Amino acid sequence: MKKGRVHLIIHGLVQGVFYRASTRETALRLGLKGWVRNLPDGKVEAVFEGPADQLQKAIEWCREGPPGARVTKIDEKWDDCPSEFSSFDIRYGW
Repeated sequence: MKKGRVHLIIHGLVQGVFYRASTRETALRLGLKGWVRNLPDGKVEAVFEGPADQLQKAIEWCREGPPGARVTKIDEKWDDCPSEFSSFDIRYGW
């Protein structure tokens, strides 16, 4: 199974709705590594590493997000998987 990395910027109503915590739960359930954080402009940024099929599932989940979220757009950037992370974390600050 080919591994990869995807960097997402999630736009919309994605702060104050448990988006980061739910993203972490989803990533752990899918066996992905990386991180998620809020951005000062109201967006959420996430980096996922793992099998390509699981990355697609994570992106599909991010398009909906948790109840209360209203995702309007996602910017995706795909890259090779450097296997930089050992877990999936919530980052604080920017």
